[in-house]
Amino acid sequence: MGIEVPIVNAPMGGAAGGRLAAAVSAAGGLGMIGMGSSATPDQLRGELADLAGLGRPFGIGLVHWVMTECPDLFDIALAAEPALLSVSFGADWAWVTRAHDAGVTVATQVATVGDALQAADAGVDVLVARGAEGGGHGRPALGTLPLLTQVLDAVELPVLAAGGIASPRGLAAVLAAGAAAAWLGTVFTTCVEASTPPQARDQLLAAGGENTTLTAEFDIRAGYHWPADIPERVLTDSTGAPTPVNAGQGVGMVKQPLTVAETVSRLCWGAEALLRRWS
Repeated sequence: MGIEVPIVNAPMGGAAGGRLAAAVSAAGGLGMIGMGSSATPDQLRGELADLAGLGRPFGIGLVHWVMTECPDLFDIALAAEPALLSVSFGADWAWVTRAHDAGVTVATQVATVGDALQAADAGVDVLVARGAEGGGHGRPALGTLPLLTQVLDAVELPVLAAGGIASPRGLAAVLAAGAAAAWLGTVFTTCVEASTPPQARDQLLAAGGENTTLTAEFDIRAGYHWPADIPERVLTDSTGAPTPVNAGQGVGMVKQPLTVAETVSRLCWGAEALLRRWS
């Protein structure tokens, strides 16, 4: 895909807009625009405008049930000619053929080896092994390393590792295990280019890794049609109650509101030094 560093930002609705995606791609990774539970066609068009003239590969991430309810999202995404289109959290794979017919490489998030085999059989090009440690929505079936290593043994596709990776050590670990790249969310939510609201940014910077929990409370309240087995991991407050701020268990390693370039540099230089030492 023409990227220079093994980093893809997770397409987080509400945080991963066009500005963040452009910055990640400019830093040598693959920047992803995220269309979440409340995505609209106008919102996607607006975020894509921030990538005009970028001259670097980028990607788009959609939620399957949201795309099903609003098919224009898929059409707009294909027309943008992304280097990677990720569609996750669905059981219908007809979209894969449509994307391939348009010349677009596709990815999906998987939570088990069974998910991975299904996606591979459907023709998906890239798998994202998303462990239970990850922030936001996902099926919390396995931890990141057990899931990643089992999926790598089960398929012959590029596999990206996701969930709890927020430091050079985490990046080095999944690359050493065989991941093609890391799919990083929480570590980018506090970057200055992210669309994260200021109050949520402050909460993320102050949180520890133990200050997260799984909940469906906010989806139910908003009337979002998430399946019952796909909760979201969010921050907790001082009483242990869930808050509407998505965060993975790597949040305790995110302590400074850096730029994307600074974040990518810190992750890559640190991981490279560790991998050279271990080799």
